[in-house]
Amino acid sequence: MQDEAQIAPQVKPPSKAKILMVQGTTSDAGKSTLVAGLCRYFAKQGAKVAPFKPQNMALNSAVTIDGGEIGRAQALQAIACHLPPHTDFNPILLKPSSDTRSQVIVQGKALSHMEGEQYFGKNAQGYRTKAMAAVLDSLSRLTQQYELLLVEGAGSPAEINLREGDIANMGFAEAVDCPVIIIADIDKGGVFAHIVGTLALLSASERERVKGVVINRFRGDISLLQPGIDWLEAEINKPVLGVLPYLDDLYLDAEDAITQAPQKSAQTKFKVLVLIWPRISNHTDFDALRLHPDIEFNYLTVTSVFDGKAPQADLIILPGSKSVRQDLATMLTNGWDKLLKTHLRYGGKVIGICGGYQMLGLAIDDPQGVEGQAGETDGLGMLPIVTQLTSNKRLAQVSGQLVLNGEAAPVSGYEIHCGESQILMQSHASSDSQPILTLQQTDVADLAAEQRHFFDGCLSSDEQIFGTYLHGIFDNPAACQLLLKWAGMSQAPAIDINQLREQQLDRLAQMLEQHLDMAQLKAML
Repeated sequence: MQDEAQIAPQVKPPSKAKILMVQGTTSDAGKSTLVAGLCRYFAKQGAKVAPFKPQNMALNSAVTIDGGEIGRAQALQAIACHLPPHTDFNPILLKPSSDTRSQVIVQGKALSHMEGEQYFGKNAQGYRTKAMAAVLDSLSRLTQQYELLLVEGAGSPAEINLREGDIANMGFAEAVDCPVIIIADIDKGGVFAHIVGTLALLSASERERVKGVVINRFRGDISLLQPGIDWLEAEINKPVLGVLPYLDDLYLDAEDAITQAPQKSAQTKFKVLVLIWPRISNHTDFDALRLHPDIEFNYLTVTSVFDGKAPQADLIILPGSKSVRQDLATMLTNGWDKLLKTHLRYGGKVIGICGGYQMLGLAIDDPQGVEGQAGETDGLGMLPIVTQLTSNKRLAQVSGQLVLNGEAAPVSGYEIHCGESQILMQSHASSDSQPILTLQQTDVADLAAEQRHFFDGCLSSDEQIFGTYLHGIFDNPAACQLLLKWAGMSQAPAIDINQLREQQLDRLAQMLEQHLDMAQLKAML
């Protein structure tokens, strides 16, 4: 863990780098998507641009090139800028472990767990002063490297209970003296009230800082909206910079929201089911399956009732979790140990990723209380592994080879987990002569580890259950195809999720160029 004193560094004077901040009237108004689109637009214009989010709260994170972790949205925005993700892009990340408690990630490293009152409460201003220093420290480095920073706010700037000591929205904008644009989602309804109400709850200096608004996810005839736009501009004395259309089939990495699969052909025959824990993390692991045209894909909460009958699926996936023992307890309470055994008895396959991998083992021991109350929990007993959680989090970008059924495929991805799992006995398919995954660390944070090869993953002796710590394994087309073939999908062409992401970012940038007043936007800078 970092010492708290390390998050209050000296701040260098910023350079003349231009900064533009996007704030939203609500969560999910479109801040992340707008910043990603602007990142790609300005990158295509030849600008040296980078994303920034002072403070984020999310369970979907990504491992950075410097061996830390940041929010998934900032990793996507970095890709939009053609940059590798870096911890300075998101210096404060809060990862909820319960309704009131979060792990605090400062400049990529876990600092501690805190209750909401400790971080956001009346007595938290002293801590958040240190957190703001870390934010400004990261910003200072970025302003020395880039000519344009596109900053994403968090939630809404009008959350009155969080205004004091704010570092995520207007508190940051005031500190660095940058212009702000506000985005609002018309698809949910009440867009004019959202915009007018948000501005009304800001201070005079904060309202002055807002240079324009953007209306997002509009459907229909824009002429029917024009009287409302005219009224709004007169009411708030600020321009509407654009009305962005609702983009059907826009597929980008989600930060928090779990999105069900798009409508597929009735002829899809292969069924994949991903269980949803109360504290599910990194569900973007499965986008390549969710978007696959030949897969009937569904998410299902573990609290769903099936009267003892397993849901129909060829493959059931246990995803990552921020609170593995607690989510496992919820799973067992709802009878999923029996449902999984029924699924396996009828020939189905099971995959566990990260926390789901740990759950499939014999035991999970948390002697230090890393994820809550200290203690040991029996696992599902489906893989011959035992796991001990530790305070040292494993963060690494890795690459290597997957071997299944005598076939091999290249893989790359990342590991992000607390603790280590040990295989107590080897199945014939996971012997030293034929490991499931042979990996090496590919980031530059630990040069000594860069050349070290290590094994990951475990396959049950009956070859029906597979577990791994590797996030992003399905993003590799050849590895995805091999896993689907192992799971029983005879014709298993894989989509290239990375190529799809690039296409969607280009599409998003093109839409913004068409529907945003780029001349006014550039004038703000």
